[in-house]
Amino acid sequence: MSGENPSSGPADESNEGNSAAVNTTNNDQIDAISRRVQEALSMGRRHRFWETQPVGQFKDVGDSSLPEATPGFRAMELRDVPAVTRLLRNYLSQFIVAPDFDEDDVQHWLLPKENVIDSFVVESPDSREITDFCSFYTLPSSILGNQNYSVLKAAYSYYNVALQTPLLQLMNDALIIAKKKEYDVFNALDIMQNETFLKELKFGPGDGQLHYYLYNYRIRHTLKPSELGLVLL
Repeated sequence: MSGENPSSGPADESNEGNSAAVNTTNNDQIDAISRRVQEALSMGRRHRFWETQPVGQFKDVGDSSLPEATPGFRAMELRDVPAVTRLLRNYLSQFIVAPDFDEDDVQHWLLPKENVIDSFVVESPDSREITDFCSFYTLPSSILGNQNYSVLKAAYSYYNVALQTPLLQLMNDALIIAKKKEYDVFNALDIMQNETFLKELKFGPGDGQLHYYLYNYRIRHTLKPSELGLVLL
């Protein structure tokens, strides 16, 4: 009987090893299936974040000379909600996938809130009509292992509508405001008409990618970035 015990030990170890190998194989197969399902559910396009070139923290640059913003460019107010809603609804109607904002949505999502969302309008000095709109939201990140800084204050382009003011000029105004508010970086997706200002305003491709997943929604083809009018938070 004593001779059987040594042989049973290695046999048990061998069985455990086989079980572990099977489990590892199953896990790899599950991971592979999961990746394929995610790809199938995605819209087939990874939308890339673009970001301004790193220049250190804005407040450390020491250059306080900034160009003037577009005449009539000011912060959005509660009284602007109906006009901004009309601008957004008309603008977003050209995209295949886009939100359908009403006035309640605009007031909730786009009315300025300190350190959350900044929104601006261009008001015609003559007619007092709201002709253009731009916005960005705030998403700070913690900085680890740095004695001088603990937070990276990042702005992300949100919804922008340029009718009378060129989009390039409107986004330049947004960058001016972001610098005055001591943001460290300004990011934007390559969706809607953003491609028209990214390179011109010295944005550089980032390494972040954003996947869009739509449920109970059928599309006829893989969407181009310029066909997408939805910004995910």
